[in-house]
Amino acid sequence: MVRGRVVLNVAVAPFRGLRLVIVEPVTAANLAAANGLGGGTPLVAVDTLGAAEGQMVAFVEGREAANPWWPNHAPVDACCAVIVESVDFRPEDSK
Repeated sequence: MVRGRVVLNVAVAPFRGLRLVIVEPVTAANLAAANGLGGGTPLVAVDTLGAAEGQMVAFVEGREAANPWWPNHAPVDACCAVIVESVDFRPEDSK
């Protein structure tokens, strides 16, 4: 879930032109409750998709997050990969 955006005070060359957002992972309990809450530990991710605040996104972390900028070096640890349109979540105990 996108919770906000990050504005850099000093331009960092590899981030020039990139949008940074604060994303909060959604826990299984909050997903099942469909309450719009996240519950996970927030982190900063690069967003090239244009996700709005409050939208649910899927993101990747680690080396895979920097793959869109290969072969150039981008100091990215998390990247928004998908804007989620809808969720059909069925907790395991409701089978």
